[in-house]
Amino acid sequence: MTGRPVRAAGGRLLAVRVSPGAGRREIVGFAGDVLRVRVTEAPEGGRANRAVQALLAEALGVPPAAVELARGGATRDKLFRIGALSLAEVRARLAGPR
Repeated sequence: MTGRPVRAAGGRLLAVRVSPGAGRREIVGFAGDVLRVRVTEAPEGGRANRAVQALLAEALGVPPAAVELARGGATRDKLFRIGALSLAEVRARLAGPR
């Protein structure tokens, strides 16, 4: 994965690097164009993916349905489609107080 945001119909694809099974649930921040997150859930049965989806939705102030896993269901490097938000809007919302 290049880490570059990808334009897609219905929203932008956000590159996310996930650390499942972490000690706490948090958005670490951007490393270049890749958002790094940690979730406590194990990567079994899609639990970590659902936890990342919920974490992103909460942090961005959008409904969970607006955050869709587009690629990387079985890897740490994922692409999430964030409906109706540009990458600039995503960065601005994540930079604010949480």
